[in-house]
Amino acid sequence: MRRTDPGEDHGPVRYGPPLPADGLPVLPELTAVLAAAAARADAQPVGGAPALLEAACGYWTRRGLPTVPDQVAAGPGAPALLLALTAALAGDGADILVPRPCAAWWAPYARLLGRPAYHVPTPAESGGVPDPYALLETVRRVRAEGGDPRLLVLSVADDPTATVAPPELLHEAVEAATAAGLHLVSDETWRDTLHAPRDTVLLSPAEMWPDQVTVVTDLAGALLPPGWPAAVARFPATAGGRHLHARVLDILTALGARIAAPVAAAAGYALDEPPPLTERREATVRLHARVAAAAHAAVVAAGALARPPQAGRHLYADLSPLREPLAAQGVGDAQDLEDLLTARLGMPAPGGHRFGDDLGALRVRLATGPLLGGTDEERTECLTSAAPLELPHVQRSLTSLKSAFDDLRDDAQRWEHPR
Repeated sequence: MRRTDPGEDHGPVRYGPPLPADGLPVLPELTAVLAAAAARADAQPVGGAPALLEAACGYWTRRGLPTVPDQVAAGPGAPALLLALTAALAGDGADILVPRPCAAWWAPYARLLGRPAYHVPTPAESGGVPDPYALLETVRRVRAEGGDPRLLVLSVADDPTATVAPPELLHEAVEAATAAGLHLVSDETWRDTLHAPRDTVLLSPAEMWPDQVTVVTDLAGALLPPGWPAAVARFPATAGGRHLHARVLDILTALGARIAAPVAAAAGYALDEPPPLTERREATVRLHARVAAAAHAAVVAAGALARPPQAGRHLYADLSPLREPLAAQGVGDAQDLEDLLTARLGMPAPGGHRFGDDLGALRVRLATGPLLGGTDEERTECLTSAAPLELPHVQRSLTSLKSAFDDLRDDAQRWEHPR
């Protein structure tokens, strides 16, 4: 990931961090489906072919969200769908609200359309969902200044914080948003990556207020490799939802935003969730949960702050307790911290400013994929091992991570005043 000057107009978009990949070889059954469709010369229709839409309906119906094909649109990745949704909902002078921090790819689409994205603080216990009182105050302030907030983007299983919003907090935030007249876009890319699915309650806002929530799922979260872009959106089953669906299809058509036919075939297979895919997904989630827990322990032991990761393949660390020793090494903001840790760890460590956090806050997102090894053979061994943390290459990666953070802790201790 390239360093950018905060003053560069293009930097936050062109050089933003990608989704944390799982680091694993592609499932052979997925490769076979894609290869079998590679000879197809016909283009997929905008919004997805019937087979893909049916597969998406089954996927959501199994998760408690009954869906019919007329409620679904598919696109070449969630960014294309979010751009179309933002243009449809807020392209005529309306404003957008997002949590602070939020996924790096959310806000750029508002800026691309010439609209501001107002960041709303999240509560201490989780990210992805704004504090309901801060949300109402932000809506009030924006309207008092002549703005027109209409869209809130949120996530119950979050990037970058790797947390899952408690149902009671989600309910309060959704209730506040709908009372304020906002339409919600729920990014549920990471909902199938819960580290402790039996102990974690995840609800979609669409289960609470189905008439005012559009759900977007990027299949790179748990179903497809990130290099095969595909995503699906589920619209409300209302007259407004049908209008929004039609408007999004118009915008996707104007953009030529179709899924490639081979990728669409793989996406349909993945959304049907056959046993080979679900077994691989569950094994992948278990692996990353173990590595994330070990990385979290190393970060916290060094004196940094981090919420325990509950989903995804990453964690979000706050190094503000180590500010003085970091300042002695020339680290004054999140960009400096990103540069330092990327060099020390030998892996990307995007700063919190990439996710809408304050530049002055010393926060970074750490991904677990790079800790699994440097070759397909090593990463596959992680997946099949009963004790992946004991594999030599994983131990080396975690030791390197621990050593880098321990060095920061030791520097901090040298800075403490004698008692």
